Amino acid sequence: MSVPSGGDRGLPAQVTHLVAIGGSDAGISAALRARELDPSVRVTVIVEDEFPNFSICGIPYLVTGEVPTVRGLAHRSRAELLATGMEIESSTRVTTIDPDTRSLQLLRADGNTETIGYDELIIGTGATSFTPPIAGLHGEGALTMNDGVHLLHSMGDAIALLETLESGISRAIIIGAGYIGLEMVEGLHARGIEVALLEQLPEVLPSVDHELGALVNQQIAGRGIAVHTATTVNAITRSIGGESGRLEVAATTAGNGNRTLTADLVLVVAGVRPDTSLASAAGIELGAGGAIAVDREMRTNLPHIFAAGDCATTFHRQLGVTYLPLGTTAHKQGRIAGENALGGHAQFAGSLGSQVLKVFDLVIARTGLRDHEAVSIGAKPLSVSCIADDHKAYYPGARPLSIRITGDRESHRLLGLQIVGALGAEIAKRVDIAATAIFHQMRVEEMSELDLTYTPPLGSPWDAVQIAAQAWSRAANASDSGS
Repeated sequence: MSVPSGGDRGLPAQVTHLVAIGGSDAGISAALRARELDPSVRVTVIVEDEFPNFSICGIPYLVTGEVPTVRGLAHRSRAELLATGMEIESSTRVTTIDPDTRSLQLLRADGNTETIGYDELIIGTGATSFTPPIAGLHGEGALTMNDGVHLLHSMGDAIALLETLESGISRAIIIGAGYIGLEMVEGLHARGIEVALLEQLPEVLPSVDHELGALVNQQIAGRGIAVHTATTVNAITRSIGGESGRLEVAATTAGNGNRTLTADLVLVVAGVRPDTSLASAAGIELGAGGAIAVDREMRTNLPHIFAAGDCATTFHRQLGVTYLPLGTTAHKQGRIAGENALGGHAQFAGSLGSQVLKVFDLVIARTGLRDHEAVSIGAKPLSVSCIADDHKAYYPGARPLSIRITGDRESHRLLGLQIVGALGAEIAKRVDIAATAIFHQMRVEEMSELDLTYTPPLGSPWDAVQIAAQAWSRAANASDSGS
């Protein structure tokens, strides 16, 4: 990617109007940072819907009822955003970016169009739901939310899903057993709905190793939820008559042949793709995963245009440039873009893919690399599994943590950590320790040297992550002795 030279970027004093396209994590973070640094700069955020700065990650908890209203998902109210001095253009879509004139063509909800100018532009258009190649989801006559088939990635999607749920349904099928799919299993189950979960890969939650995914599978199946892994969905159709449900899902399970499942609702959550059509049409280069190619200052190949969040590539501290859409990353990238659009040179320090998920009473977290990812960068990974209690066994309520730790056989640097265990067992905290260690390129053995907190109700003199590190060191030494 060719990045504009400093002379093409403009001086801070020349920036009078900064525009951010997209009002989710990246766009709002950019606007807030710009207003913080220079309140004299006019900052406009263009939002395609009526929900600026809403938490998409919170949608499953809206479904469970733990968050009682849609407005409860707002990070900040509209009034709070406007109080910072930013301007918000809601229900407005950008149809064209003209980099030569530094202008945008807008389409209002009432059908009117308008052209506005910008000095610096930040694209934060996010991602869109991936629709897998399933008959019934594409082409003429494709099933929609009105038929009970839903995607789930925007506030509009969430509102439509709630309307379907409130109409009264008894059976649902979820296609996709990633993070959102698993969270929605819990959400629908909490509403008393019979749920079936379908996943094309051999195990649920493919972002962790198979043995840990199996623990998640057990948790779900133990709630009476039907889990069908290694299952390819071929078609979704409207059922004809009968009481078997409004929709039929035809699927093939490896080793078990074809089957047909029926439901009132089908939720398709098979991942996301970066929303880059607007940027691409303007001549902005795309990179990994089809996302907008940016450098670590969030600059695109065109002068005066930045991109951040789920529409942009990510610098991963271990893998290099990749596509890894995460809310935490979007917030950081947006803040950097907002600063640099005013003439700064902040850099995105990089992601490690740190993630955590709650499924019923189980928590799953990971950071860094798994074996196949480590191999892809030329490392020689050794992964070791162990089980360690979350606190001293003599104190009531100690619970086992299933840990998978990965290090490099030659350098002994920590490469990754995955943990599955009970809710309340400080799992996120422990993975955060590993994320910090990986960030600073620590060796596995150095984990045991960390001065971590201890009290019997909450931990042990050797924390669970340190016990895992010691298990890895023993395995590495045994491997060296045997070679």
